[in-house]
Amino acid sequence: MRHSSLLILPLALAVPLAAQSPAPAAPSALGAAAATITPADVARRVGVIAHDSMMGRDTPSPGLEKTARYLADEFRRFGLKPGGENGTWFQRYTIARRRLDAGASRITFVAGGARSAARFDRDAALTFGGAPARPVAGTPYLLAGALDPARIDRSALKGRLLLVVLDYAKPRPPAAQQALGVALQTGVRGIVLISNRDSAELAERLARQSQPQLSVGSRDDLVPVVEVHERAIRPALGAAGLDPARLRAADSMVARVVEGLTVELALRAEVLDSASAPNTIGILEGSDPELKHEYVVYSAHMDHVGIAPGRPDSIYNGADDDASGTAGLVELAEAFAQPGARPKRSILFVGVSGEEKGLWGSAHFAEHPTVPLRSMVANINMDMIGRNWKDTIVAIGKEHSDLGATLERVNAAHPELRMTAIDDRWPEENFYYRSDHFNFARKGVPILFFFNGVHPDYHQPSDSPEKIDAEKEARILRLLFYLGQEIGNAPERPKWNPESYRRIVEGAEAS
Repeated sequence: MRHSSLLILPLALAVPLAAQSPAPAAPSALGAAAATITPADVARRVGVIAHDSMMGRDTPSPGLEKTARYLADEFRRFGLKPGGENGTWFQRYTIARRRLDAGASRITFVAGGARSAARFDRDAALTFGGAPARPVAGTPYLLAGALDPARIDRSALKGRLLLVVLDYAKPRPPAAQQALGVALQTGVRGIVLISNRDSAELAERLARQSQPQLSVGSRDDLVPVVEVHERAIRPALGAAGLDPARLRAADSMVARVVEGLTVELALRAEVLDSASAPNTIGILEGSDPELKHEYVVYSAHMDHVGIAPGRPDSIYNGADDDASGTAGLVELAEAFAQPGARPKRSILFVGVSGEEKGLWGSAHFAEHPTVPLRSMVANINMDMIGRNWKDTIVAIGKEHSDLGATLERVNAAHPELRMTAIDDRWPEENFYYRSDHFNFARKGVPILFFFNGVHPDYHQPSDSPEKIDAEKEARILRLLFYLGQEIGNAPERPKWNPESYRRIVEGAEAS
């Protein structure tokens, strides 16, 4: 629509108009820019980010702050503009350290004439999330039996308390964990896990919940996940017609509203102290006067999991997870900043923090973007791209938008890279929902997530810089450079597949 008026303009205006919209860079200029991405540079940058002096880059920590400044310094050196808040390179969000007041917290079940209350110092434990400022109450939705994340009706869960009956006497199947992850993304107000855990394990949970926990956002934003032992609430469950043993044994998934049952969850927590953590954001302005107001977003998470005192090797360096992706941000920024390599659209480079804690930094950026959300045409996320196969990288999300076709086209055009982007090999692991790209996707930005899979060093101190295959990663980054050029210069922005949009974006908006 933007250029339709050109059809009725006099031909004499064609030359000035063309001059306003520079042609894409010549292949020679792009090749020279891509050549700046070298194995030596990749290895050096991973070595900086995953060095012992960064102390595992926990969120928050001095090592994370040093990493954020390192990105900002490199972006500045390449001529990028600050993309953070108040003219800086950084966007910060608050992290509070809270502790549950178990003695003052309760969960109550009422059905018919039966009322059952569980105390958090005896029969219930807060396992995830936090304590909302006000009690959460209502008629719950039930999930039980053979949980299937693909069959969960997201719209039915919106605004409700969710009851989930799990069998703690057996290993938890992956589908159950995935179902809980899906439920957390649907707008539930809280999740209550009905437990048959043995007394020793429950006592350990009760002790753990009183330890201080970190969380972000206001208390009204927190979604609590609590575990309640069935012995404390059996009368009310029985009055509501719920038999936990039969529900656990169901061959198929049970999913329904439990009419006649009311659950009220009242949690109290105290804030012990607070800190903040950074996202680092740089902008390379596009060359087209109109399209420069749209952005191709590259993202990677700067953080890892910190240190584990008492171990012989106590520092979790996080070389692959995700110094590899963070180094990739810097390498790509340098390549795009080369003469003749600036695409029509602008490029936004976002190093986020708090990924390991629950996608904190990307969630904050998605809720408080420093450029208009509608102007972001695509997100290319890199999380673990330095290990495993020499000639293959998984691109998760190809099927959800025409970015998949664009990637296939770009990949085919560059056989010299000897790198093939393949479909998700592990759909059962739900990786689509487990890295920072998801916070862009749920806001309507088409994504591709580049990921080489896990390995024995995943989340271990042994994920160290010398194990990175820098030559392989350099070829991946060149592919992502050419992909960004294609997206950045395309006449039209990427388009969602309608069914994926309904499920991922409209489902999130409904929540």
